[in-house]
Amino acid sequence: MKIKKVTDPEFSRYGRVIDGYDFSKLIKAMEHTPLPEDVIYEPSIEELEATDVAIDLKMRIYGELPIQIGYCNGHNSKLNALEYHRSSEVNVAVTDIILLLGAEQDIEPDFTYDTSKVEAFLIPAGTGIEVYGTTLHYAPCGVDGNGFKAVVVLPKGTNTDLMTCHTKSFDDKLLTAKNKWLIAHEEAGIEGAVCGLKGENIDIAK
Repeated sequence: MKIKKVTDPEFSRYGRVIDGYDFSKLIKAMEHTPLPEDVIYEPSIEELEATDVAIDLKMRIYGELPIQIGYCNGHNSKLNALEYHRSSEVNVAVTDIILLLGAEQDIEPDFTYDTSKVEAFLIPAGTGIEVYGTTLHYAPCGVDGNGFKAVVVLPKGTNTDLMTCHTKSFDDKLLTAKNKWLIAHEEAGIEGAVCGLKGENIDIAK
């Protein structure tokens, strides 16, 4: 699979590189976070939210909305699923990471999505990006089999447990957590998820 750069024009459909932010203390704080053999996601970490850049991100990216700052770390080379939010997500690459991205507009009416439409992008260590709310994404992949660390910034409460069951809206069946709509590949075996990803469960290690 061709790995594109975030500076390539194709990335503009999915997000943008954000400049003018000092991520150094945020990246330094990530040194204390684990790097497991699988993938771990923590939506809200107090040490990350206490950094100076957290206020900057809240005020400028999210227009003063409350935010949470967590991380996604581990080892991964597969697509497994795609999710979207009703908001942008900011990722800061602590290590080099690869994101597998798609467009919400390409989800079919029966909630299936052809994985051949997925594109891969390399985000170099130290780079911050905004991933648009209409962009399908999931856990990052490491580079050359190495582990990865990525900061994840989202509106406060995102990816936490739902308060009730949702059955009224057309895509309620995809809602697996607050502000999180997810379509899985059957090979991933994600319990309770709609297995709507059709085609190859992309593995960048192959």
